[in-house]
Amino acid sequence: MDFSLSKEQAMLLESLRDMGKRENFKELAVEIDKTGEFPHELMKKYAKMDLLGMTLSAEHGGADMDALTAILAIEELAKFSPMIAAPVFESNVGPARVISLFGTEEQKKAVIPGVCSGDLSVSVCMTEPQAGSDLTSLDTNVEEKDGHYVLNGTKVFITGGGMASHYLVYTRFEGIKGHKGIGAVLVESGAEGFTFGKQEVFLGLRGMPSCALYFDNVKIPKENVVIKAGDFGKLMLAFDIERCGNAAMCLGTAGGAFEEARRYAMERQAFGRPICEFQGLQFTFADMAMKLDAARLLVYRAASGAGQGLPSIYEASMGKCYANEMVKEVTDAALQILGGYGYSTDYPLERMVRDARAWQVAGGSLQMLRVTIASVLFGRRFNQRA
Repeated sequence: MDFSLSKEQAMLLESLRDMGKRENFKELAVEIDKTGEFPHELMKKYAKMDLLGMTLSAEHGGADMDALTAILAIEELAKFSPMIAAPVFESNVGPARVISLFGTEEQKKAVIPGVCSGDLSVSVCMTEPQAGSDLTSLDTNVEEKDGHYVLNGTKVFITGGGMASHYLVYTRFEGIKGHKGIGAVLVESGAEGFTFGKQEVFLGLRGMPSCALYFDNVKIPKENVVIKAGDFGKLMLAFDIERCGNAAMCLGTAGGAFEEARRYAMERQAFGRPICEFQGLQFTFADMAMKLDAARLLVYRAASGAGQGLPSIYEASMGKCYANEMVKEVTDAALQILGGYGYSTDYPLERMVRDARAWQVAGGSLQMLRVTIASVLFGRRFNQRA
């Protein structure tokens, strides 16, 4: 296996580092966390650098790049903050990619060029009050009426809620039970009967819009069906590349924390010498580096297997699960190395620790990921209702 970056990938990462210095991303990350406001002027700058829609079809304004290149970009930006990486995440491995892969030509023309230019954004809507890990228990439902569909239901903890221009809603069709009844429809912000709840305030990821969505007899044109009932498998396949993006956020956050701790350990003096000279800390840094690199290999493997398509559910689940646990361990160790400074809001470690905790919750719990991995290992599905 070739683990070296291509010339194009190396140039991309270097340009992102230059951008981070030029745009003062370290200071920007502090400001976003403090105010909870995302700097939307970044969108046009990202679009100018072709960072939005890297993995989307060139025919519709994207760049047709492989998934790994997008994962590398997300990781590099997440070293500053997951919020700074969020637009690149959403436009490359999020619901816009579902439209690019499975949508109709009309849907692609209507949405993808706007996503690539930073004028439009798409939010994925899965979780419900009584359905998170068990997506086959969705209550949100569409029924055909007078040549169109009518959508009713509630979604919660929806990233991008209240801010996105379009919403890819996982829903049940005609009350058909189980996974065979589940598909997805595209709903535009402002549609009659479509309203939002209050913005959530979370432990970390400050500045990431998230709220409940309410659908009260929302009229859905039939041409807005992206995934028809019975193609639930397509939705989950597309979700696996999003899990790789989730894991890339972990790689970036852990990598940023590691660099902060390494820099501090070379500068901080104790007993007349830099603390990096103490064996106990050397062991800690070695463990952090091994965990970070092991997670990278798992995530890069999953993303590389995706190529222009989709990763295997086994590789994506394993990469996300390990990266989710790794980022929590590495950021915690980095904070401990900085001691009181690490716990202070004047330093970035406490924010990184808070942000790190989010990824175990988002995109599939650790427990469900392990069930998925076990299902592949044993070659059978395990009935969680039994």
